Amino acid sequence: MFKVKNTILSDDIATARFACDIPRCKGACCVVGDAGAPVAKSEIPVLHKAFRVLKNELRPEAVKVAEEEGVVLGTQKSGYELATVETEECIFVQYDENEVAYCAIQKAFFEGRFGWEKPISCHLFPVRLKRMAGFDYANFEYVPTLCSAACEKGKKEDIGLAEFLEKPLTRRYGEEWYREFLTACSTIRNKESHAT
Repeated sequence: MFKVKNTILSDDIATARFACDIPRCKGACCVVGDAGAPVAKSEIPVLHKAFRVLKNELRPEAVKVAEEEGVVLGTQKSGYELATVETEECIFVQYDENEVAYCAIQKAFFEGRFGWEKPISCHLFPVRLKRMAGFDYANFEYVPTLCSAACEKGKKEDIGLAEFLEKPLTRRYGEEWYREFLTACSTIRNKESHAT
């Protein structure tokens, strides 16, 4: 584990190679799982707005779930998560002609139709954050069925998970934090290379 300001991170975040390979995994992180993506309380109003804006573009079964159960489920005590269709597929999932899942919110953001990219937990995946006693704890949540293609691509192209997540980590913590984080990652990588 290593610490950057008020965030404690697992060493594999510094050492793992990772780069999403969407054509291979087909956006599995948006459709595979036993619960929806974690959501911060501050994101809930934005997600409700996203649903109103994008409702006519979403799959009918997703709209039905959102209208009957809500866009976001949970409580402050239990935590909040995005609603899903049959506990798997996120309600904001769309599919392209190759059956690749993608995020309707992110698509609208890239097209300039919505001013917010997606929940930070989705943006940071495969890193998951837990907040405890004033600290963020960050772990690399490696799930073979979701991440193996990305790890293979990262190794092949020599892309570190730390570099791959530059945008979401900067979004979450700021540029100064990210620079300090990269320095810490470099130290850990050097130690690892000298140990082997």
